Amino acid sequence: MGIVDDLERARKAFERRDWATVYDQLSVVADLGPEDLLKLATAAYLAGDDDVSVRALQRGYQVSVEGGDTLGAVRFAFWLGLVLNVRGEAAVAAGWAARAQRLLADQPADVVERGYLLIHDFFRCLDRQEFAGAVRVATEITGIGRRFGEPDLIAQGLVCEGRTLMYAGQVPEGLALLDEAMVGVAAGELSPIFAGNVYCAMIEACQEVLDFGRASAWTTALTRWCDSQPALVPFTGQCAVHRGQILRLRGAFGEALEEYEGACRRYAASGAQAAAGFAMSESGDVLRVRGAYSQAENRYGQASGYGYEPQPGLALLWLARGRLPAAGATVRRLLAETGGPVQRSRLLPAAVEILVATDSLDEAETAATELTKIAEAFGCGGLRAMAAYCGGLAALASGDARRALPHARQAKQLWSGLQAPYEVARAMILVGRAFRELGDEDSATAELTSALRTFSELGAVACRQEAEKLLGRTALGGLTQRELEVLRLVAAGNSNNVIAQQLVLSEKTVARHLSNIFTKLGVPSRTAAAAYAREHDLL
Repeated sequence: MGIVDDLERARKAFERRDWATVYDQLSVVADLGPEDLLKLATAAYLAGDDDVSVRALQRGYQVSVEGGDTLGAVRFAFWLGLVLNVRGEAAVAAGWAARAQRLLADQPADVVERGYLLIHDFFRCLDRQEFAGAVRVATEITGIGRRFGEPDLIAQGLVCEGRTLMYAGQVPEGLALLDEAMVGVAAGELSPIFAGNVYCAMIEACQEVLDFGRASAWTTALTRWCDSQPALVPFTGQCAVHRGQILRLRGAFGEALEEYEGACRRYAASGAQAAAGFAMSESGDVLRVRGAYSQAENRYGQASGYGYEPQPGLALLWLARGRLPAAGATVRRLLAETGGPVQRSRLLPAAVEILVATDSLDEAETAATELTKIAEAFGCGGLRAMAAYCGGLAALASGDARRALPHARQAKQLWSGLQAPYEVARAMILVGRAFRELGDEDSATAELTSALRTFSELGAVACRQEAEKLLGRTALGGLTQRELEVLRLVAAGNSNNVIAQQLVLSEKTVARHLSNIFTKLGVPSRTAAAAYAREHDLL
């Protein structure tokens, strides 16, 4: 009765997605049948124990073969290919996929298992850049799923179709298929691993084309889904990254960094190198916006160490540090290397900024025009806002303030609708500069002052300094002369007591000055303040 009770508890725990209990109950039971071995493999994978998951799948395959259940063995081989591929063991995964294909060769042509093996074929087509073949395979996956009423296959097929359409430039059509795939996820029709994969594929696709409305809604849903499974390990890193992206959009830079750091720890622990690199790069982007250039450079370096190229963020960092030739050369290389409208849409905004800064105005206009065409075709709000901003920036750099102003105003309006305060303030800077060129100084001052206030509240140091410069204020980070004196002494390594003696102040007054310095510079410590001062030539 003990084993029977354990199995019953495990099966009930599986239904309520209590993976730790399933894992604990089934891992101590000998001679599990194929159904319970698949449950153990699933629970172990979702609890983060890939080794136990693989062993359970291998045992399930063996039991199925010995019992004459060829199609059951094919399913276990499919899952082994999937799990091992995620672990980075591509050659072994390919071996299991090939074994499954061999077993299936003697089976009827129209069986649902054939649809699952086509998932491996789809990703092989992508690896070989055989996009026409990928579209054909994706459509076949969906068709088999519909024919057999298999929700996992239907959703996975729709995701594969949708992503390939998006990369071919048919973004509205691709997003529509992804929306359809999410219907099954939202209804709870999918098995947990497929549900997590579809969630992450959907949000990643939305972020790629700056469809922040969809991305925000599905990130909230993914967070709830993850939170409902306390022992869940996979997908939590992706969820943290997606939360960080939405928090960054909302201007919550500190919280975004916390999410990215959490994601990096999860990815590094699981050996997901490329994913860890991406999270590091996203963290570097936020640090760059905050003016923490040394920390940003460190994060970008870590991203590179994980095999992820942190561009165009690194080129924008070089631009911020005055390394214009390096930034310009890099962005031109990236433009030459990058094909496909989705990929280019992520690069073009940075390209416009860098090309304007390097006085390559014809190239900047060309890049802005291309981005506008892509945004019109995709129809995504964030991309339209970015295109409007870039159009205004390029026009203003060319000396055409009248043409720049409507672009800048549109960018401000669109970013406001997306609740993106940092981007709204950047657009306000553009509006203010256009007003000034057109002789409307009072309106320019109002826009620039409002932008300055937002940048100060968000801790966006570099943009705040730009606003201060445009308003004719001090270029010393907003510091008073006394605060600058204190900062110089801090950077020299002096204690509060020594600073107080040298400036004939009380230690309490020195501490107050330091607090003001931290707030104005958007830094957390004496060390960070000193580093900021050195980077921005305040000493």
